Amino acid sequence: MSEHIHIAVDTKYIGKQRKHADQEVFVFSYTVSITNLSDKPVTLRNRYWLITNGNGEKVEVSGEGVVGEQPTIAPMKTFQYTSASMLKTEVGSMQGHYEFEQHDHSMCKAQIPVFRLAVPNALH
Repeated sequence: MSEHIHIAVDTKYIGKQRKHADQEVFVFSYTVSITNLSDKPVTLRNRYWLITNGNGEKVEVSGEGVVGEQPTIAPMKTFQYTSASMLKTEVGSMQGHYEFEQHDHSMCKAQIPVFRLAVPNALH
């Protein structure tokens, strides 16, 4: 079933923020488009992210839904949302998976391809 879910991600560098008096972070937004290519609706129940910064430090994030929702995506329709991530470094990456409930109440995972977060011109 997961082969019937298409996931695309678009990222954008937002800027630096001072998290604490002695620490700046780099803020990135990411817009995820999830397209249901099957002939039955699916409901996004859970998310899992692995966020890795340029120093190799990893953070895992998991929970119900996305941006406070557990959207049901109709056949041949796309759900899109935007969220943000903060890194201690100018570059990093994110990857993970979504868990979907199918029409028969079974669950399936759809992998989120690895995508890069990078300050413009940080990579040469």
